[in-house]
Amino acid sequence: MDPIKTWLQRNLKGDAILWGIVILFSGISIAVVYSATGTLAYKKMGGNTEYFLIKHTGLIFVGLAFMWLAHRIDYRYYSRLSLYALLISVPLLLFTFFMGGAINEASRWLTIPVINQTFQPSDLAKLALISHLASMLSRRQQHVQDFKTTLLPVMLWIGVICGLIILTNASTALLLFATCLLLMFIGRVPIKQMAVMVAIGAVVGGIGLASGQRGKTFISRIENFTDKSKPVPFQLEHSYIAIATGGVTGKGPGQSTERNILPHPYSDFIFAIILEEYGMLGGCFVLFLYLAFLYRGLKTVMNSYGAFGGLLSAGLSFSLVLQAMVNMGVAVGLGPITGLPLPLLSMGGTSLIFTGISIGIILSVSRGEHEIRPMTGEPEDTIRIPRKSAYA
Repeated sequence: MDPIKTWLQRNLKGDAILWGIVILFSGISIAVVYSATGTLAYKKMGGNTEYFLIKHTGLIFVGLAFMWLAHRIDYRYYSRLSLYALLISVPLLLFTFFMGGAINEASRWLTIPVINQTFQPSDLAKLALISHLASMLSRRQQHVQDFKTTLLPVMLWIGVICGLIILTNASTALLLFATCLLLMFIGRVPIKQMAVMVAIGAVVGGIGLASGQRGKTFISRIENFTDKSKPVPFQLEHSYIAIATGGVTGKGPGQSTERNILPHPYSDFIFAIILEEYGMLGGCFVLFLYLAFLYRGLKTVMNSYGAFGGLLSAGLSFSLVLQAMVNMGVAVGLGPITGLPLPLLSMGGTSLIFTGISIGIILSVSRGEHEIRPMTGEPEDTIRIPRKSAYA
């Protein structure tokens, strides 16, 4: 057998198509970020146009490494780890609100000592909440209609995490809340209880916006989107120009002109740069990749024989793809400006690592359904994780 194929089969487990989609995204991201940051690098780095290319490529490989490590771990371990991650997230979110690094009047970042790399605790909190919510729902499937047993602990964790995130980042908190509702629906939580969750979420969200840092910005962006008498925001205007001039086939790689004008063309509005350089065909291809990613994630859910693995894969898949849809919707004017990056494509720091971990967990679930199921006929909730996992 071909040694390369043997190595791949031995080291890259799980859904092979999902691996291929992620590698395609990585290649597209490197090309588009290089184009979007060339002028910025030339101005800020003394003519070194490859500065951000090298940095971003390195971070992508770091993210892929974390993805590989996460997919080697038995996904059932994440049920235990999620609670500890949540307990760490709460003080980190509080510390960030009061003492975090501020950009655009929002304290969202902490600087990691020694490596001097910024870190958003909300990335850790999102991953932890989705994982723990999947764990709680899977363990309570026999009591899913019990308010005290199921909804109360779910409501408390969602309220605390989303409430702390909305203090500095309203769009991330709302998207996470929507993902949690989807997960609750998949987890068979009754509609009446979900309605209670929505009502409580509205109250907590309103308090968070009123007492946090982004209330005025959030209201202003909603008004700009709904009030057609107001002028189009500067970012959106130039996003429209990029899309219109890209046409069907685009201007070609590296030929964007709006990258020199559009704010954050390498993150918030990277989809506009894709449409400008690669046209509608390139944009449709990117959309297809995200839909294919969602399909493979949900196929893992359908193949799951236990509640936790299915809920975990569904939650993480929806989280990434919903964020992508919101980002692309903003670029083409279908929603108010949010500031959310495009997962797997935008330039980022530790967010690439947490995206890699999330995908690695989905791969671990797809791997586990093939490797764990033949080993036991017990219901998943009764399976105990061995001290020495077969995944190591």
